Amino acid sequence: MKIGQLAQKTGTAVETIRYYEREGLLPRAARTEGNYRIYDAGHLEILMFIRRCRSLDMSLDEIRVLLRFKESPSKSCENVNALLDNHIRHVSDRIWDLQQLERQLQTLRGYCQEGGQTAECGILNELSHGITKLSPSHAPESHISSTHAGGRRFTEPEHGED
Repeated sequence: MKIGQLAQKTGTAVETIRYYEREGLLPRAARTEGNYRIYDAGHLEILMFIRRCRSLDMSLDEIRVLLRFKESPSKSCENVNALLDNHIRHVSDRIWDLQQLERQLQTLRGYCQEGGQTAECGILNELSHGITKLSPSHAPESHISSTHAGGRRFTEPEHGED
């Protein structure tokens, strides 16, 4: 099947499929004489695996590791479980951070209960004078989905091992 057909079957943008291929998550597709990519059922299966992982907010590195484990069916699930446990901890940490952020926003919202002029707006004053404690985890540069700072490293299976 051509890339457009694969995109339609999986609900994945064509450019995303190309990106996954460039990143090595999706094996390179065969090419026709006209240089069109031709994908097979294996590509479809792997792309659906990637999409399911992404729907669980797994990083591309985590998916890459899981795909290597999938290629080594006789290996123990211990490292797969450890990877998922680490991801669960990461999600729990993010939930806690988001709850803290929600409380900060609710507190900030409390500074300006009723309408009035913006010159006396408690929210704008609070944001301008920096009384609200800034949390490093809420800085704009760290506001990127699926980045797992630190965490446990996983032993990846060697290519070709079963």
